Amino acid sequence: MEKIKKLVLKSLKWAGILVASILFLMFIIPLLFPGTISEQVKIFANKRLAGKLDYKKVHLTFFRHFPSLTVSVDDLILKGSAPFQQDTLLSAKEVAAGINLKDLIFDSEVKIDEIYVTDAFANVYVNSKGQANYNVYVSSPSKSPKDTTEKGTSIQLDLIKFRNWHIKYNDHPAKILVDAKGLNYTGQGGLSKDIFDLETDLNIDQLDFNLNRIYYARQKSLHADLITRINTNALTFVLKKNELRINDLPLKFTGSVSILKDGYDLDIKAASEKTTIRDMISVLPPQYLDWAKDTKVEGKSDLFFSLKGKFSELRNLKPDFKARLLVSDGIISNAKAPVPMNNLNVNLNIDFPSLDTEKLGLDLKTLSFDLGQKNNFRAVVKTRGLSEMNVSASIKGAVNLQTLDEALGLKDLEIRGLMNADVKSNGIFSMDKKLFPKTNGYINLKDGWLKTTAYPNPIQHINLTANIKNTDGTFSSLGVNIAPFKFDFEGNPVFVNADLQNFEDLLYKVRAKGVLNVGKIYQVFARKGLDVSGLVKADLSLNGRQSYATTGQYNKLDNKGTLILKNIKANTAYLPKPFYLKEGNFEFENEKMWFRKFYATYGKSDFSLNGYLLNTINYFIERKGTLHGNFALHSNYILVDEFMALKSGENEDKSLAIEYAKAENPKSSGVVIVPKNLDVSLEVNAKRVGFKGLDINQLQGMAAVKSGQIYLKNTSFDIIGSRMNIDARYQDESPLTANFDVAFKVKDFNVQRAYKEIDMVREMATSAKNVSGIVSLDYKLKGDFDQNMNPIYPSLEGGGVVNLRDVAVKNLKMLSVIGDNVGADAFNNPDMKGVNIETHIKNNLIHINEFKFKVSVLRPSISGTTSFNGLLDILVKVGLPPAGWIGVPVAVTGTSDKPKIKFFSRTGQGILTALYNRKINKVIREERRDVKKPGGEQRKEKKNQEKRAENAEKQIDKNVKKT
Repeated sequence: MEKIKKLVLKSLKWAGILVASILFLMFIIPLLFPGTISEQVKIFANKRLAGKLDYKKVHLTFFRHFPSLTVSVDDLILKGSAPFQQDTLLSAKEVAAGINLKDLIFDSEVKIDEIYVTDAFANVYVNSKGQANYNVYVSSPSKSPKDTTEKGTSIQLDLIKFRNWHIKYNDHPAKILVDAKGLNYTGQGGLSKDIFDLETDLNIDQLDFNLNRIYYARQKSLHADLITRINTNALTFVLKKNELRINDLPLKFTGSVSILKDGYDLDIKAASEKTTIRDMISVLPPQYLDWAKDTKVEGKSDLFFSLKGKFSELRNLKPDFKARLLVSDGIISNAKAPVPMNNLNVNLNIDFPSLDTEKLGLDLKTLSFDLGQKNNFRAVVKTRGLSEMNVSASIKGAVNLQTLDEALGLKDLEIRGLMNADVKSNGIFSMDKKLFPKTNGYINLKDGWLKTTAYPNPIQHINLTANIKNTDGTFSSLGVNIAPFKFDFEGNPVFVNADLQNFEDLLYKVRAKGVLNVGKIYQVFARKGLDVSGLVKADLSLNGRQSYATTGQYNKLDNKGTLILKNIKANTAYLPKPFYLKEGNFEFENEKMWFRKFYATYGKSDFSLNGYLLNTINYFIERKGTLHGNFALHSNYILVDEFMALKSGENEDKSLAIEYAKAENPKSSGVVIVPKNLDVSLEVNAKRVGFKGLDINQLQGMAAVKSGQIYLKNTSFDIIGSRMNIDARYQDESPLTANFDVAFKVKDFNVQRAYKEIDMVREMATSAKNVSGIVSLDYKLKGDFDQNMNPIYPSLEGGGVVNLRDVAVKNLKMLSVIGDNVGADAFNNPDMKGVNIETHIKNNLIHINEFKFKVSVLRPSISGTTSFNGLLDILVKVGLPPAGWIGVPVAVTGTSDKPKIKFFSRTGQGILTALYNRKINKVIREERRDVKKPGGEQRKEKKNQEKRAENAEKQIDKNVKKT
């Protein structure tokens, strides 16, 4: 017994010593190695990271992630890779790397085998050009042969732990947005081995997934328990165990993913078997989940889908997708319902070969439910293709909407009425080939009633009878009859009767009458993103055939009536502010829709229109219609700046292209986007027009909007105290770029005023700062606008003539240097009155045709090339008396600020042109001084450049005369 007691005491003694030793080592090791580890971490980060890394403190401890020895970095911020160096890619309260203790103690080598990241935000971003902010890791160069003796920091991961992450992934080219909050991830396995099993435990509190502005998941919780075999040599992932739960819906995955040189090879199958309808409903958007809590939902559901095949953009390969949804024996009921929704059954198959929409097949074999004995609904629909869709459908049902409302327990919507439908359709639908399935059916709604919680009063007395018939599968036999469609809202009755026949050449009879408060209708439906207000009053009778207008048989049309709009507020997807139509009185008269009174505002701008639109009926009928018209437009003030697409404004319902452009260029204004569906002529009279700080007054002339372009013809306006005549064309290419052509003439304007007030004059004519007096201009230019609607100077092409009518040129450095060398002070103030200077512009170079002037008894002439950044390649001939017959050539190089001269030389030093890519609106190379070449070669090259510039000027005339 005594021996046992001693043995126990001895064991406890040694155990105590061991524990004390371990604790001692835990305290002492961080004190022995901090410099080594901290230095190695910094070296590793600097060598391996392209983004800027910043943090507050570095700790070496056993106790943060016991029992691992970890180097912990507090309050870390990692910036993105170019061009996102100013944007945060990752921020975290703590980033810790687990150190292999054996290698540290015995080899003084830092090997990282564990990673811990806590309270982090990762902002992963790919812009519209495909540039990603996450390319921050710089791989180490390969060594041959491998240096096995090198020591330092290496990564051989066995464990990764993320705690409380917020990850945002925004991919503009793919139109994907993923936002995951409360993400916790543990991944473990031999991550540094060639083949290993990665065990993953993933939990996300709140997940959003958006594709092309459609949310497929919103505020969903997700749990994943996965085992994935990874072969790093073949880049293959085998899904051994993959159990996923989205809210209450379980999913199981099997299959494999292989990464190829140009894409992926996929073979994935997923299933959610033997679940319930309530489980399926749990993945619906959040607003429906509250409804489900108070509603009895029973029934079985199964979901299957697969993705198999190669994906390669280069080889135009895409995998096959298949899915099947089964719902059976469904029951949905609310406590207040007189009868439940019984026998809910759904059998839907989706076949999507090669993800090709033209092969997409939908097979809704069953969609059915009962609401008591007399209320039931049945639908069978089968389609194949898209632009040419093969359709087979049968829809039949008689439903009391009030019973349906009560059975479903809808909270925000009350509906009543008796709806009866019976439609059968079989055949091909194709807009291009004007085919429509053989169809016979009707939809009938009696005593309808609709009310939402967003507005106190209902839309009531809704009655609709619609019949559709097609006998031979073509547009010509298609007939749709709506007689009547009636409803009352706010005490105002509205009714529409329509008889539409032969959609190949539509024969229409439409009668519409009533008063509608569109602002209150908007409140009824409370659609987010829309903001419409105002009153519409209609009394219309439209009777005719589509071809009567297109063939000029206007006498056969019988379109008449009035449409009155007041205080209408409306947004478009391409403008930052809303339009306010204060008053609009429209009268229909056969082929024309007359604007009898039209007054609207947009921001600080105002518009008054008088005139007509042609063929408005066809515009609404055709799939890609164009509105034609002729108007007189009057305005007190038009501010062009507030029409630029990326300007700030109240409109939140912007196009996706504008949203992305604004996100990527937050400080840019964008360009003005022109509607593509207008062909309208305008006689314009605007008292004042503002554009980027420049005031234009009394603008008068003809304008046209056609095919997404704006044309100005024979237009004139007052600018800097002179009258300018202009012909022009403008076209946007994207929210960030546009192109233009302009031909303008202006007589007798003050040079100094133009230099001070017009940015473009200062940029293009830097020497104008040395000129005072009166000048006339006849010039043509074409080029591109940048993301702030400033001209991109290397894109400019054109030319023209500047007439120096009555000017004084003082202290022009190029001439002053010549005067200093010949001893003639008159070169500081030459006589250039009445001189015409002809120039041509291309590739950021200005080519000057020879012109002559007077300097005392001398007769100099100037020709050559200068660039927008001030490079000179000029030839000055100093004509000696008498009459300047004998000339002394002077080559001028250098820059406009520091000119260099060479007497008795005709050869300067050429300027290499700028290179501009018009397709991507980018300057590839700026102009620069060329290498020295023989004089003959230089003159030949200069002549070719001038010829190309002259041809560019001629092309401008063709562009502005297109209308």
